[in-house]
Amino acid sequence: MTQAPTSRRTVVIAEDEVLIRMDLAEMLGEEGYDVVGQAGDGQTAIDLVETHRPDLVILDVKMPILDGISAAETIARQRIAPVVMLTAFSQRELVERARDAGAMAYLVKPFTAADLVPAIEVAVSRFAELAHLEAEVAGLTERLDTRKAVDRAKGVLQEQLSLSEPEAFRWIQKTAMDLRLSMRQVADGVIEHGPGIAGS
Repeated sequence: MTQAPTSRRTVVIAEDEVLIRMDLAEMLGEEGYDVVGQAGDGQTAIDLVETHRPDLVILDVKMPILDGISAAETIARQRIAPVVMLTAFSQRELVERARDAGAMAYLVKPFTAADLVPAIEVAVSRFAELAHLEAEVAGLTERLDTRKAVDRAKGVLQEQLSLSEPEAFRWIQKTAMDLRLSMRQVADGVIEHGPGIAGS
């Protein structure tokens, strides 16, 4: 049963051994993945990933020009897609380097489709969890920063306009509505320029 094109995950693969790369592309195709780019070195892999923005990246550890771990680091830093590392070496140090570089899963060659698919699923779900957590943290940080700014602005208004704390809060709310700005923008304006922001 073939999957509908909309649900096919796109993949960029990088492996310097052509036969292994062809086998991998064929294996992925049979499992319902769409290989949108193939590379024989880490730098080309990064370029393909930045161009295609795939759902998944599979990189060999040992490659010319730029190795897979360095390429994984660049891709992970940009938060483009989860990375699965491939290697013929199962040394602990390489596993740790790959993990530190941001790889979400790791496969030792030779592997079968039965090894590949679970590694991909783990990588994709770990990447999604991480993205969700980062968004949550960013939202919390933004709310906390807004609250701190509003509190500081209330202090400025209480001092300069002799307002009570609730009055200062209402002043910020009303000014935000009148000027069609966020409360954070009004608070920042008050901290920087004082209550004169309302007249500007």
